[in-house]
Amino acid sequence: MVNGLQAIDARFGSDVGQGHLRVTVERSGQDEFDFGPAGPGRAALKPIVGFSVEDNGVGFTSSNMNSFETLDSDYKASMGCRGVGRLLWLKAFDKISICSAYKDDSSALHARQFRFSIDREVEHDEEPEGFTDTGAVVRLDGFKESYQRSAPKTVEAIAREIFEHCIWYFLRPGGAPEVSVVDEETVSLNKLMEEFIFSELPRTSIDVRGKKFDMVNLCLRSSTRNFTPRLYWCAASRVVTDENLTGKVPGLYGRLKDKSAVEFTYVCYLSSDYLDMHVRADRTDFDISERVAGTTLGEDISLEDIRSGVLEEVERILSDSLAAARDEGKARVNDFVSNHAPRYRPVLSRLESLGVTVDPSIKNPDLELLLHSNLQKLEAEAIAEGQAVFAEAGSAPLEDYQERLARYLDTVNDINQSDLAAYVSRRRVILDILSKLIRSSEHGKYSREDAIHSLLIPMRTDSNDLGTDASNLWIIDERLAFHDYLASDKTLKSMPITGSESTKEPDILSTKLIDTPVLTAEGETLPLPSIVVVEIKRPMRNDATEDKDPILQSLDYVKRVRAGGVLTASGRPIPASQESPAFCYIVADLTPTLVSRCEYANLRRTHDGLGYFGFNESAKAYIEVMSFDRLVNAATERNRAFFDKLGLPSS
Repeated sequence: MVNGLQAIDARFGSDVGQGHLRVTVERSGQDEFDFGPAGPGRAALKPIVGFSVEDNGVGFTSSNMNSFETLDSDYKASMGCRGVGRLLWLKAFDKISICSAYKDDSSALHARQFRFSIDREVEHDEEPEGFTDTGAVVRLDGFKESYQRSAPKTVEAIAREIFEHCIWYFLRPGGAPEVSVVDEETVSLNKLMEEFIFSELPRTSIDVRGKKFDMVNLCLRSSTRNFTPRLYWCAASRVVTDENLTGKVPGLYGRLKDKSAVEFTYVCYLSSDYLDMHVRADRTDFDISERVAGTTLGEDISLEDIRSGVLEEVERILSDSLAAARDEGKARVNDFVSNHAPRYRPVLSRLESLGVTVDPSIKNPDLELLLHSNLQKLEAEAIAEGQAVFAEAGSAPLEDYQERLARYLDTVNDINQSDLAAYVSRRRVILDILSKLIRSSEHGKYSREDAIHSLLIPMRTDSNDLGTDASNLWIIDERLAFHDYLASDKTLKSMPITGSESTKEPDILSTKLIDTPVLTAEGETLPLPSIVVVEIKRPMRNDATEDKDPILQSLDYVKRVRAGGVLTASGRPIPASQESPAFCYIVADLTPTLVSRCEYANLRRTHDGLGYFGFNESAKAYIEVMSFDRLVNAATERNRAFFDKLGLPSS
């Protein structure tokens, strides 16, 4: 196609409108074993076996023919051609046949016909007859299966690929000749050009270390398939490679809007004599380093140098549209932080100072990941700054040091507020999950108690297995966070604090050292620990009888722990005593059988009617029976002030 366009240029000069070039798709007569998806109502396509390219250019003149038969010909070197393009034809096709008419120096019309293949190279045939004008027809036959499988199938897709590859000929002053792709229907590339471009921005140029690079800046219509801004690297009047510019300029994500709020996608076609000189022979890339390390000579230009210059120019020419896009992105972040991730509110202004910008159409999970990664970057920078500040204590001038210290402490304060916000947000999520677990499903069934148990604390674990944030026992009682030993769904026999041989498994059992300030206790101080037992029953379970009384079960666990009392969790002996205060929590819905057991235990109804409480004198134990609704309500009320501060819903 490029040879045909160049032949038309050679014949008509600036009047390329007289030229025409036609690509015909050749398909086999057999039914399609189409590798692409067939949409509704789409007729099956027959396999493509070849193409023919016909133009009315100067034809295969003697000079053109000599160049064709010369390996590594430099005949068109001034156009950026390397003289090996025709060899690439044989990578994708088995054979080539060419028929052409041309004029000699005396303007007499002649014709020639030849074949081209790997095995026999160039084979001339008899001179064809019937030509009345100059031009050429190149037939590419025997489309190889490996290329056929990955090639576009429809005439529309083929036309668009050709158009994008040869777009330089359409963008240049004077434009391109009439170019069409013919299959069962005809697609005009010139009309495609009209549909493709929304508007042209001013053509600009940049200087990179003394080398000039020209930029053709286009706004593509929003209806085109290209939604991403791209930079096309061109050489020899055609596209060599391209790259996605998304996010490489703040605010440059997908489509932008002009002053009339009409959407467009920005693309840039970059060309230069320097790129022409450094394009590879197969025109698939450039012999230019991605970056040049260290101090470089004046002529050493890297792709990174060129790209940086282009991006600066893009930011300049799209300044208004980019500013609007950044404002939309900022609004998107603020909305997400306000409604979904309040933990980032304290550090949001700092993230913006890091140059964090987002695509307004970004999805919530992706936005969460982006904010989280930048928060980690901010924390790492704060740690490095803190180490530097404290290392300079006493050596730096007092004014400078105090200013740096204040700046560091201010950053740390914002990060700590973010961590607190994350913790409170997590509590809100946990309560939401618990609320869903205690409801019946669409089939009228309730979650098993082990699902609720695992939410409160992982099952079959103890203090040695759990991290500080691994449990959610704050839902029951905030004081459970301060324990000496904690066990979840483990046998009494396996607990070092009991000395019991019983294989019974309380749902949750905790001990805590008493009469010792929490913030100074090291977990080694005696006297005896307090004992906390938590029993969890399945929502709406209605089988609490004398044999399955959760109140009596809890008191029995307390008795067994007191009776054992051999070692602390760290292996220190526990003095014998039956006076250890005990707290028993039964989490279960107030079904008729459970209400009966509460009344039998002489417990009092709570003011909201959602639970029972009381003190068992003989067992020296406080007992509280709470329904799941009371559990959620109480936890929500305790955290309401935090939720309100962060703008989180309380229910």
